[in-house]
Amino acid sequence: MHPVLAKTFGGLSREYYFRQFIFGLIFPAFFIFMATHGTRPMTATMIFVLVVNTLLYPYSRFVYEGIVGFIMGENLFLVNAFFMLVVKALTMALCWCFAIFIAPVGLAYLYYRNSKLT
Repeated sequence: MHPVLAKTFGGLSREYYFRQFIFGLIFPAFFIFMATHGTRPMTATMIFVLVVNTLLYPYSRFVYEGIVGFIMGENLFLVNAFFMLVVKALTMALCWCFAIFIAPVGLAYLYYRNSKLT
């Protein structure tokens, strides 16, 4: 694999990428379900966006978790479980929808971090 690709796309652990990828599959599954039960077929552009956002979602989530971790620090908040799940679903949806814009930040950081290590 080319060193640039290895330092960016290979920057996340396999376990983390796989876990976030599985969660990211929720959204295209929802859109495909809605399209199969609708009157209009999915366009090639929509399929392309679904694939790209799903593949980039783990990097987008990496950026989000890094920012939240920096802001919150080691604090622990005790909140209602339903509220927490709604907020979690919302943040997942936002990270998936904007993955094409957020993920390049994470990829650039991973490249920087992995270049510094070698």
